[in-house]
Amino acid sequence: MGTMKWLVIFVLMGISSQATAMTATVFASTSNMVFFQWTGVTGATSYEVTVTLKSSPSNRIAFATYSQYTVMGSISSLSPGILYEFTVNALGDSGNVLSTASFDSATAPNTMDPIQDVKAMDSKTLMASFSLQADATSYIIRIQNANGFYREDTVSMSPAEIRSLTPYTEYTLSVIAVNSAGRSQPSSPVTAKTVLPPPEIISTSSPSNDSIMVSWTPVAQAVQYTMSIYKLGSSHQMHYNTTNTSLTVSDLDAGSLYVIKCYGWDPEGRKGESSPYVNQTTRPPTPSSVSVSMVITVPGLYVSWEPEVNASIEYLVQSNNNLTCASSSTSCILSPVACGQVYTIQVTAWNEAGPSYPSSPVVFTTYPCPPESLALVESEDNCTLTWDTMPYAESYEAFIKSSDSSEILCNTTGSSCTFQCLCGYTFLMSVFAVNQAGRSPQGPVLNHTNLPCCPEGVSVKSVGADTLEIMWTASRGAELYETRAVDSSEVILCNDTAPVCALSDLTCDSPYSVIVAPCNDRGCNRTCQAHTKDTAPCQPMDLMLNQKNVTCVTVSWTASNRAATYNVRASGPDGTRTCTTSGNSCDITNLPCGSTYEVTALAESAAGLSLPSFSQSLETVPCCPVNLTVEQVTQAITNVSWSHAKGAHSFITSLTSIHGHARCHTQDYHCLMGCITCGTNYTVTMKALSQSGRSSNCTYHGFSSSACCPSGVRLYSRENNTMRVYWRSGSSSHTYIAEMVGTNNNYNCTASPGENSCDIENVQCGESYNVMVAPLTPEGSRVNFCSQRQYSVTCLGNNIGTVLYRSKRSLD
Repeated sequence: MGTMKWLVIFVLMGISSQATAMTATVFASTSNMVFFQWTGVTGATSYEVTVTLKSSPSNRIAFATYSQYTVMGSISSLSPGILYEFTVNALGDSGNVLSTASFDSATAPNTMDPIQDVKAMDSKTLMASFSLQADATSYIIRIQNANGFYREDTVSMSPAEIRSLTPYTEYTLSVIAVNSAGRSQPSSPVTAKTVLPPPEIISTSSPSNDSIMVSWTPVAQAVQYTMSIYKLGSSHQMHYNTTNTSLTVSDLDAGSLYVIKCYGWDPEGRKGESSPYVNQTTRPPTPSSVSVSMVITVPGLYVSWEPEVNASIEYLVQSNNNLTCASSSTSCILSPVACGQVYTIQVTAWNEAGPSYPSSPVVFTTYPCPPESLALVESEDNCTLTWDTMPYAESYEAFIKSSDSSEILCNTTGSSCTFQCLCGYTFLMSVFAVNQAGRSPQGPVLNHTNLPCCPEGVSVKSVGADTLEIMWTASRGAELYETRAVDSSEVILCNDTAPVCALSDLTCDSPYSVIVAPCNDRGCNRTCQAHTKDTAPCQPMDLMLNQKNVTCVTVSWTASNRAATYNVRASGPDGTRTCTTSGNSCDITNLPCGSTYEVTALAESAAGLSLPSFSQSLETVPCCPVNLTVEQVTQAITNVSWSHAKGAHSFITSLTSIHGHARCHTQDYHCLMGCITCGTNYTVTMKALSQSGRSSNCTYHGFSSSACCPSGVRLYSRENNTMRVYWRSGSSSHTYIAEMVGTNNNYNCTASPGENSCDIENVQCGESYNVMVAPLTPEGSRVNFCSQRQYSVTCLGNNIGTVLYRSKRSLD
């Protein structure tokens, strides 16, 4: 509490008469003195104060006597931390006791011994140890430094932590004992100094697979740094000292995780606070035992190596021609690789620290490329297959397969192979080159066939208005069939490998002569029999639609048929409508609004049905919405909504008046329209638009916007708890209503047309009110979107006092 001087106040005169019931209370106390006061007693000529131990009331410790004018005193030379009982007696002229009052009071604790020990816990925390006192309920540690810092921390026990200090700063500390009576004097001060703050490790890296480099921020006043490092899972910790702010540690285990921290030393040789631990992994070891083999199916090179135990490592495989593959296991495939190539391959291990040194290079030769320039030489019943020799090939395998499913295999180290080949058959021939890496991919396939025979079982039938389908039995040795259809003016050809052909785009109502000639790479057999067939009627062309009115359309076309009937069909989601004629046009009627149809025409004659004409899309005008509603949202915004309109894709809605107009174009069934003038009659129209742009004009009942909301709303107090609401009117022809809404009470008043104020009586004061003035609609309802103001109505006695404007907000 510090050294305190107490002034004993004696009231020497002016004591007023007191009641004979006397009271006494403690005023203040120190470790050896108690200050107290009492109430004066009428007729008292002096006051006597006695002090006894609370634990021994019969043992009087001290006493004092005061004059009749004194009502405050003190007793000194008491013991610290002791509970005493004080008795004050009011004495009369004869020394008799007129009244007595007593109270208990303890003295404050004695001055404590100096703090025994202070240790730095970290750069911002000190731990102070001190002796406890039996009469103390708590302690105060006072902390000061030379820069004017001063603080008192309340603690309950020893040792106590003193936090939030400045790093590397000297402090003066003293301790004060506290009990219910007060505080002791501070102990003798001791000095202590916080340690250096921790360095901040700003970067770690692994330059190689057995080293780690660490750098940190410099610490002011640090004369040396210590870096501590240990391998995760190991108890062996290594320490390195340096005066620099970076350090590289070597001879570490490759691909291992190390834990690192750093701290500085001050000029006094004290260790500073350590930095937080950081982790750094060394680069992985170089892969070993690399092997390479060929993968035929990819094609690629299968590369494998020895695994690293308990290591999370990625591997990168590279070849001399920039082929790469990556893997987290012990193998991967380099692809695609080319045939007949020599590759040099190395493997590098990666982890989060970076790459290892590459492995020793492995040289590998892929399988040879397939032979090129296959050729076949015929001599009587034998054929000789020849090919070019290929680099890196050690032998060759020739495969010959005939159309009767027989196979011939020829192994040779040369470049040719002879086999028996009969006419009328097809031969497929291929050659593979082989070395130690495997067999080459399949190269070119040589196909050789004798001349084919004429097909049998030829049939010709009509499958469309301008199409003939021809079918026959396949002939041995035929790779291609040439079908020829001839009439008086043209020749139609069809080439196909299947024993069927469809001749289309033929002339309608014409007879055709059809011949099928089988072919292969040796040529075509053109000695086969001809067949005759007629085509069907012609297709109606140039279909045109002419809209006669909203429910009727005229369909017309052109056609060259001599005797045909035409059927016209309009198909839509609500059904089909038709018309029939022998001419070139007819009408389709009773079309509803908002509908879409596909219109086609078809010709029919004794020869059969023509192809349908190309269709034309018919879209009727969209329907108008049956219902349309206009609702005013704010003074200047309306919400227009309407019902569904069949066939309508978008809507253009307009509100028109002498003051201007509003318009919106939307695909929704509602829209917000702004810039509406209050108190104005509007004409409501709409244009419904289909997806293709066809439109219908729609007209609806007019819309009248509400009267304008007033401005300048004010609230004034009047006599007899009456409030006057005043505003600047937007219209002189409308009735306005004023509303005051509070937490407990609501009021309103109505002004006749032309008036701009009204009075509200018997208003409850002491409450906040939201005040709003709005015009009434012709139906008598209030407009809901006018803004409101908030006023506080204060009380002056039981009447209204000052009216305060608080805020302004809008309705939701």
